Amino acid sequence: MGTNNQTWMREFILLGLSSDWDTQVSLFVLLLVMYLVTVLGNFLIILLIRLDSRLHTPMYFFLTNLSFVDVSYATSIVPQMLAHLLAAHKAIPFVSCAAQLFFSLGLGGIEFVLLAVMAYDRYVAVCDPLRYSVVMHGGLCTRLAITSWVSGSMNSLIHTAITFQLPMCTNKYIDHISCEILAVVRLACVDTSSNEIAIMVSSIVLLMTPFCLVLLSYIQIISTILKIQSTEGRKKAFHTCASHLTVVVLCYGMAIFTYIQPRSSPSVLQEKLISLFYAVLTPMLNPMIYSVRNKEVKGAWQKLLGQLSGITSKLAT
Repeated sequence: MGTNNQTWMREFILLGLSSDWDTQVSLFVLLLVMYLVTVLGNFLIILLIRLDSRLHTPMYFFLTNLSFVDVSYATSIVPQMLAHLLAAHKAIPFVSCAAQLFFSLGLGGIEFVLLAVMAYDRYVAVCDPLRYSVVMHGGLCTRLAITSWVSGSMNSLIHTAITFQLPMCTNKYIDHISCEILAVVRLACVDTSSNEIAIMVSSIVLLMTPFCLVLLSYIQIISTILKIQSTEGRKKAFHTCASHLTVVVLCYGMAIFTYIQPRSSPSVLQEKLISLFYAVLTPMLNPMIYSVRNKEVKGAWQKLLGQLSGITSKLAT
């Protein structure tokens, strides 16, 4: 009976960022605004790409996937966090905790693979522009997107299964903002070396492998750009990659810092802030980066706003 009680917990308690009420209210308002901006921004990007035929290209097909992943990732964490900020009893049921870990870990993995796919797309666009439409055909784009979703989901399913089979003893307090894998593993009252090795191995496969592919793609891209003689040509080639490169730096940086070496990972507070960064800030910034730094997206916005303004003027008259 003892083993059964140790293994199956009905609920966990998420300790969150702060126990101070005023701080929690302030965080609730701030995070709610950021979450709404995230949802609105990403859905507007998806809608814009659907409406403007000039954006029906491989790059924007992958951007649509990225925006959907971003809003889904934020939704897997932020609503639960907002509810807990105003709740006295910050409990999350066992099944909900497992579901949150599965979706957040899976969507994070999908994003990393997608960014590598987008890097390959930029590599072909800059290094082999004449064959771009032949290489990046619809069938290949669909297969690459499916590979991203399947690989991230399978990795998450395996980790969720082995993590929630660990005996949790009587400790049900998760010192985190969500059911993050490292935080849940810490609750176990057995040796978790095998879990930590599994986390490191999957991080190498699903994080470092895409990162290396991104790195190789950009080495080739930069090499090709430097061979372009005209300054205008260099600028144009660089601008086709600037948005993606900015997002890559944001997404890969702290993930590598957090997951590659779980035993020497940062403090609990740093982990919470890093998770908050990925759950709220990165999904909110991505559509802004692609809107501000991308001439095609800005042009599509101007066209759409012009059409809306024309419709409004006609209705007014």
